[in-house]
Amino acid sequence: MTTVLRPAAAAKATGQPTRKRRVQQGLRERLAPYAYIAPFFLLFFIFGLFPLLFTFYIALFDWNPIGEREFVGLANFSELLDDPRFWGALRNTFSIWLLSTVPQLLLALGLAHVLNHVRLRAAAFFRMSVLVPYVTSVAATTIVFAQLFDRDYGMLNWFLGLLGFQHIDFTASVWGSHVMIAAMIAWRWTGYNTLLYLASLQAVPRDLYEAAAVDGANSWKQFRHITIPALRPIIVFTVVTSTIYGLQIFTEPLLANPVGGLTCGAARQCQTLTLFLYEQGFGRFSFGYGAAVGVALFVVVVIVAAINYLLVTRIRSERP
Repeated sequence: MTTVLRPAAAAKATGQPTRKRRVQQGLRERLAPYAYIAPFFLLFFIFGLFPLLFTFYIALFDWNPIGEREFVGLANFSELLDDPRFWGALRNTFSIWLLSTVPQLLLALGLAHVLNHVRLRAAAFFRMSVLVPYVTSVAATTIVFAQLFDRDYGMLNWFLGLLGFQHIDFTASVWGSHVMIAAMIAWRWTGYNTLLYLASLQAVPRDLYEAAAVDGANSWKQFRHITIPALRPIIVFTVVTSTIYGLQIFTEPLLANPVGGLTCGAARQCQTLTLFLYEQGFGRFSFGYGAAVGVALFVVVVIVAAINYLLVTRIRSERP
């Protein structure tokens, strides 16, 4: 005997599975984007957020890796604020950043302007060659610059001797070591910033420069009134990224003065915040105090990020 289902009964019999499939499909569509971004947040939590929170936690203890751990509250931060070594490292960090960031950004801006406007043969070769210092090993760069700034056989001191000046021991003086390290950083990052500026310049319409030339504007006025306003957002970006990198320099001062070790000499003339952090944490095994230095460095970076936000907001508000 054959059973015939009416349309209403057929709909009733098959309606529940259809609704179930729709619910499952809706859940898959809603959860799919979160599944795509979940690996990033998982890695960020493991290698970013958790170490940061754990650093805050360690900073509240007198933490010894092989001994007892005593809760001291904010005593590490109080000691940090009274420690002249911390303020000296902070001063060295900002001094090296200032000596390296300003020249490299100005030079990068000038190189980008030349590569964008001056007709050169093999222009692609010159545009790619400026990136060679960036991909060069930091250790190799440090070795070369250490030879250039050497007290007895360095090329720079040889040139100063030709001019009648005495040789300078760059690694022994504060300003000399800062200049040497700043030169390494500027040489390495100038090409990278040049390509960023060049990419932004190539997005500026040529008609603007042609119209300005017709109106009688010389090259300087074109650079001031067309190039600089067009590059304001990328200039802010490069200033902030250079600042953040400058606050975290470690390899350059460490290799520039290998005799001085983590202190960069008896006078700590080029010891940065990251070197001071490493010295306290892994040189003296004072993890609690080293974590306090890391928290202080984090606060400085947050302040720089806040300044970045204010600058970007102001630039956007000034746009017509």
